[in-house]
Amino acid sequence: MSEAMNGTDIVLSLNGIRRSFAQGEKRLDVLRGVNAAVKAGELVALVGPSGAGKSTLLQIAGLLERADGGEIHIAGQMASSLDDAGRTALRRDRIGFVYQFHHLLPEFSALENIVLPQMIAGVTRKQAEIRARELLERVGLAARADHRPAKLSGGEQQRVAIARALANRPALLIADEPTGNLDLHTAEAVFAMFQQLVRGEAAGGARLGALVATHNMELAQRMDRVVEMRDGVLVER
Repeated sequence: MSEAMNGTDIVLSLNGIRRSFAQGEKRLDVLRGVNAAVKAGELVALVGPSGAGKSTLLQIAGLLERADGGEIHIAGQMASSLDDAGRTALRRDRIGFVYQFHHLLPEFSALENIVLPQMIAGVTRKQAEIRARELLERVGLAARADHRPAKLSGGEQQRVAIARALANRPALLIADEPTGNLDLHTAEAVFAMFQQLVRGEAAGGARLGALVATHNMELAQRMDRVVEMRDGVLVER
């Protein structure tokens, strides 16, 4: 992908991203100048074999890890040169994360799991609860608001995790195998909901862009575009 895809609707732009790791006395070049762009309302599948660098790229795109070189823009804001506090604030306000395992806090209810990231961002408890209930409604779990994760099915837990990722109204979703831990039927339902949420089709939500790493090629082919990590760069499929 290139920056030919420019415009105000680009929520993620990666230009010349490089990342290397030391292996004994050798250097392993995992990312060799990755270029990528994701637009609002777009689902982009990231595929490639294990060890190809997909997780490293997601960590860098999500501002959880620093690249050795290159530029990152999130929703039009240059992120590469920000200090740690600036990166934390941008990550909190503009990026949502969904992982293979839901990582919900077990001692809190579904509602509270969605309230907490908002309160960390400075939202009042009352406002956060209104937003959390709205999101649970959008993912079909309004009746399960007071249930703790242990009382929810795997699919329900992942839907709560997706709602939590949307809590602070991000522009970009970073997802790492979001259906990888679910059975086929549940994965299908979660993916359909994911599509609706990203495209702003659920209860009048705003569009956001999503970069989704997956080993499920059938799922990948149903997204808007598929890019493959190959020899340290991204190749459009």
